[in-house]
Amino acid sequence: MRPMREVQFDGLVGPTHNYGGLSPGNVASQIHGGQVSNPRAAAKQGLAKMRFVRDLGVTQALLPPQDRPSISTLRTLGFVGSDEEVIAAAGAGDGFHLRICSSASAMWTANAATVAPSSDTQDGRVHLVPANLQQMFHRAIEPPTTTRILRAIFRDERRFAVHEPLPGGGQFADEGAANHTRLETSRGVVHVFAWGRCAWGAFAGPRRYPARQTREASAALARIHRLDPARCVFPQQSPEGIDAGAFHTDVMAVGTGRYLLMHELAFVDDARFVEELRSLLGDELVVFRATKGELPPENAVAAYPFNSQLLAPADGTMAIVAPEDAREDKYARSFLERVVAEGGPLWRLHYIDVRQSMQNGGGPACLRLRVPLTEEETRALGGRVLVDDALHAELVAWVDKHYRDRLVPGDLADPKLAREIMTGLDELTRILGLGAVYDFQR
Repeated sequence: MRPMREVQFDGLVGPTHNYGGLSPGNVASQIHGGQVSNPRAAAKQGLAKMRFVRDLGVTQALLPPQDRPSISTLRTLGFVGSDEEVIAAAGAGDGFHLRICSSASAMWTANAATVAPSSDTQDGRVHLVPANLQQMFHRAIEPPTTTRILRAIFRDERRFAVHEPLPGGGQFADEGAANHTRLETSRGVVHVFAWGRCAWGAFAGPRRYPARQTREASAALARIHRLDPARCVFPQQSPEGIDAGAFHTDVMAVGTGRYLLMHELAFVDDARFVEELRSLLGDELVVFRATKGELPPENAVAAYPFNSQLLAPADGTMAIVAPEDAREDKYARSFLERVVAEGGPLWRLHYIDVRQSMQNGGGPACLRLRVPLTEEETRALGGRVLVDDALHAELVAWVDKHYRDRLVPGDLADPKLAREIMTGLDELTRILGLGAVYDFQR
């Protein structure tokens, strides 16, 4: 087997980063709806995280933001005229249509796609399925651009297969890697495809907030990735956890390699789920489980300790990169410190400020898509997306030049903002060497 390492593909926060309150079930999104955001600070916080992770010895890459407002989507909704006229009409009144077409939610690339490495697939290629994100309209408009971006980067079809998103409506609702975990020991690999509801068939679901991922979508992803069915498990997300605000699995669980961190409200019958994993992975699997007594669900949702990044730098150590909010919450901090104390001498715990993202419901793990690649596959990536000192500095300068430092949802109706964004994104695609991936460039 060829050596393989996870490449962290972070989403570069977009220029329309705002608190639109568009995501029912996402507690932070709803609490901060309508407040003032700082797109420039948000993007620079994300870039700082990328550099920090790279400096730990982890390969770091990025995905560009999407073009927002999506004027092409507004036109399909019946708004006509010049771009400026479309924006003005969509922004009239309460501006709802403009808000749902202006979200910077593509920054959370854990929802961009689900990935299976070449070591696990039947044809020996890396497979990526862009998520259709059917549950929320402001996210459901992302997949076409996401697919173009992924195909511009993973362009070598001998090594990569970038599929179309799953078809249909809510029956195959797919939220991407936020509900997928790959675990591995000397006994082999297991892919965990979590789901919140069944489209066909009875199930006990949440009562307060919507369950987004369907079981049918998770099963389809396993087939498309051409994985061994015996190495795939399909646990149901805990309805109680969803109703507490765990709209994706990665709000209550995170895992990599032989390590799994999880809350007791991550999955239905979590003890049986862990038993199934151990039957496939053996006693090498290490599970850190938080109870409601140790970590109340409201604290887990507010501080996002499970939305941390578990990283394996090149020096063989393990590291946790957690949001600053988890340090400030005594329950979350205590749990993470226990994980480090019990995990062995090689664990390191780091906190990082991604407050602008956290206030919209996304922590460090939301901002990244994990793509396990061999060295040859990494070298085959298209574009200039691997973060080094030169690219980092160029992107910081680009953000300073093109991003505003204050934005409220009402500002989206400013036609100058859309022109600023188009100019900036056009320049970004030249910096990254990705070609014409945006609607306004085509």
